[in-house]
Amino acid sequence: MIDLRAVLKSYWGYDTFRPFQEDAIRTVLNGIDTLVLLPTGGGKSICFQVPVMAMEGVCIVVTPLIALMKDQVEQLKKRGIPAAAIHTGMSKNEIDITLDNCIHGNTKFLYVSPERLRTDIMIARASQMKICLLAIDEAHCISAWGYDFRPSYLLISDFRKRIPGVPVMALTATATEEVRADILDKLEMKNARVFKQSFARANLSYSAFAEDNKEKKILQVLKNVSGSAIVYVRTRKRTKEIADWLNRHGISAQAYHAGLPFKERSERQSAWIKNQVRTVVATNAFGMGIDKPDVRTVIHFDLPDNLEAYYQEAGRAGRDEKKAYAVALFNQLELGELSDNIERRYPPIEMLRRVYQSLANYYQVPVGSGEMSGYSFDIQDFTGIFGLAPNETHYALKLLEEEGFIQLSENFSDPSRVHFLVDNRELYDFQIRYQEFDSFIKVILRLYGGEVFTEYVRISEVEIAQVYFAPEAEVIKKLKFLAERDILDYQPRRDKPQLTFMTPRYDAGLLPLNVFEIQRKKERDLTKASAVARYASHTRICRTLLLLEYFNEFDAEECGICDICIKKKKYEAAGEDTLPLRIIQHITNEGLITPVKLSHAFEDTDESIFLKTLQTLLEEEVVRYDASGNLSITNKAQH
Repeated sequence: MIDLRAVLKSYWGYDTFRPFQEDAIRTVLNGIDTLVLLPTGGGKSICFQVPVMAMEGVCIVVTPLIALMKDQVEQLKKRGIPAAAIHTGMSKNEIDITLDNCIHGNTKFLYVSPERLRTDIMIARASQMKICLLAIDEAHCISAWGYDFRPSYLLISDFRKRIPGVPVMALTATATEEVRADILDKLEMKNARVFKQSFARANLSYSAFAEDNKEKKILQVLKNVSGSAIVYVRTRKRTKEIADWLNRHGISAQAYHAGLPFKERSERQSAWIKNQVRTVVATNAFGMGIDKPDVRTVIHFDLPDNLEAYYQEAGRAGRDEKKAYAVALFNQLELGELSDNIERRYPPIEMLRRVYQSLANYYQVPVGSGEMSGYSFDIQDFTGIFGLAPNETHYALKLLEEEGFIQLSENFSDPSRVHFLVDNRELYDFQIRYQEFDSFIKVILRLYGGEVFTEYVRISEVEIAQVYFAPEAEVIKKLKFLAERDILDYQPRRDKPQLTFMTPRYDAGLLPLNVFEIQRKKERDLTKASAVARYASHTRICRTLLLLEYFNEFDAEECGICDICIKKKKYEAAGEDTLPLRIIQHITNEGLITPVKLSHAFEDTDESIFLKTLQTLLEEEVVRYDASGNLSITNKAQH
């Protein structure tokens, strides 16, 4: 038996596993396909990372987000585990070297997007790798029933056939019963073991409040609950407005969204993680992949479009398993707008064709070419040149991405990287011939070590300039000079969204859009929006039970700590004896009242208790029905 706890302790510093983790790990070590369903913050990464450290070979990790894969790679490297990623923005040479290191080096984890699995170079190199595990992160993306369907995930089953005998571990935090079945089917996971932890979070108190003055409510919540917080909003503009408002009222806050420069985003994220800033006001671009266990409050100023997204975002609170709060704010007008938001996300099909044609013209990509070619993308410049409405264009791009024609990375940013193209001897010869570069090259080697000969290494021109005692501009000039003479490959820093054509470019008029499936997805999204409205406006059923019901869990108990459960406890503490008197008083005041109207008047009371009390009053003939079905009191009520 492999001592998995020793592996866990050695690399991650934990003494014990969480529930289900060790069982899932041993299952995949036995070569059995495994589906892991753990709530947000439940430790999914441990489930595939630990077994790989106990096996020979490399693990291919499929994940949809560049920001997420880069974060995971950095986390693994900090633990002394060799890991790499292939993503948009890397040169062909950089991809080539990364894959070579997976064959000949000691790379343990290779993170890729699903689209990469069908490229010729990936297929060819994978056949030479010793692959020990195929891990599918965010596995719900493979299901059209899910909230973040990506057609590219359907390519994974084809890749599986090229690596027979390699077990698969699929992982997700949000999956209904339909989505789970779809994952097993689409990934061809036969005889798979499924490990499912309840989506209930015993330490997380859910609340939803109908509020006309949301800013005032945010302030009230943050004053009542100390500690780190996230406030989620829909628009970039609102991140700044709410952050400024909180700062004016004594709560330290910063805005965060994908449109900020990379340096600014990094600084703000770092300040929040280090508790130098208490609150981040962010769009949903924030939070995924960030390991901050002590978030005490997550507030949704704006409701998301589906409960899967809400559960993930709210679940970023209380990962340390201490008491935390998830608060949703809404007003009646916004509940109606949820469906309008979905309608806006589906512009006319002709708009999709127009945007696609404009992209081809913008980058001058001829029909039949451009597959997997990536470009920096500026939506303001793009829409300005072609006279397109920015909002409608944004949603058209999203649909083109969901249809598998393009990939758009809003969060993309990469520091500068270098890789020496010559060996030690050739480099020494160059230093002899170009004495003025000798000290400069030595600075690079001293700062970044021998890895610059075997892989692309992140560099900082500012750091080099400080050690070399020269302006940053001179450092950049020297790096470009070395690149022009094929001494090294220099990839300057990029800090713009990246757009990649995932297929050869089509004639826009012949673009094979799946119109029927787009309409079906729109209908599913409208259904999901209705579920959000039901969750927010409900006043009788425990919030945790509402969420669990959505995820097909029907055997849980009330949480006891959500806003609805707390109200129920208050009523119970006041004693059920007061309820009959209040019902009698209300009917007396009304004279005659329908059961439905009476029920609405007592909507803050637990439904089962209300119905039981009313039934008792009817049986005791204190209350009666008249011929029209209205309720009224009898003479017995006076006694």
